[in-house]
Amino acid sequence: MRFSVLASGSSGNAIFVENDEHQFLVDAGLSGKKLEGLFANINRSMEDLDGIFVTHEHSDHIKGLGVVARRYGIPIYANAKTWQAMDGLIGTVPSDQCFDFDMETVQSFGGLDVESFAVSHDAVDPMFYTFHQNGRKLAIITDTGYVSDRMKGIIRGADAFVFESNHDVGMLQMCRYPWSVKRRILSDVGHVSNEDAAVAMSEVVDEKETRIYLSHLSKDNNMKDLARMSVSQTLETCGIKTGEYVHLFDTDPEEPTKLVTV
Repeated sequence: MRFSVLASGSSGNAIFVENDEHQFLVDAGLSGKKLEGLFANINRSMEDLDGIFVTHEHSDHIKGLGVVARRYGIPIYANAKTWQAMDGLIGTVPSDQCFDFDMETVQSFGGLDVESFAVSHDAVDPMFYTFHQNGRKLAIITDTGYVSDRMKGIIRGADAFVFESNHDVGMLQMCRYPWSVKRRILSDVGHVSNEDAAVAMSEVVDEKETRIYLSHLSKDNNMKDLARMSVSQTLETCGIKTGEYVHLFDTDPEEPTKLVTV
């Protein structure tokens, strides 16, 4: 199993996952042109995609969904409430490309098992995914106001995480956002901070080689270096020293991460 975080941030999100038989995309929150360019950067083509898994209906996760699905005939997987919420947002997609992926279920694609799970975000019915193959596990969890014990149980022990580290609380409190926006981000249906993300990470990593990709960083209220430092320091406070078996990686809103094997 291999993956690349093609883009991550409030301007658009997309994650590529493949094995030897199938290629998938989690979300398509950028224009079709940008997505094609990102695929070219990892030497892949959207023509080979076997499906797109949707997490929720916010624009930064579905902006290019309808366009690329129609252009390349790609199946789309989403839960029923998300399908309803996307009505009118992604245009008309042929019915034979529309599939339900219920919350808290597993669907299998050859040797790749894909598990959906609920998160806490201000969307209609948001959910994220873990990917399992041959005892290896990739967990994707962003766009959640907190990480519940149930979420931790599902993602625990992954070999690689794409984990939200959205904001620095101090930067958010001092920024020019209206209080209503700050309150939404800080709420249980908003986004997790660097420190809260790290505390959750400390409770789900096993003592084995683990890659953690810090994702969905706020453009205005976070920085890559700050997120890495904050997460690393908090993990160390929790008894986990990064660089030993836990390794932190940046993601970017414009550049894909290296395609790596889980």
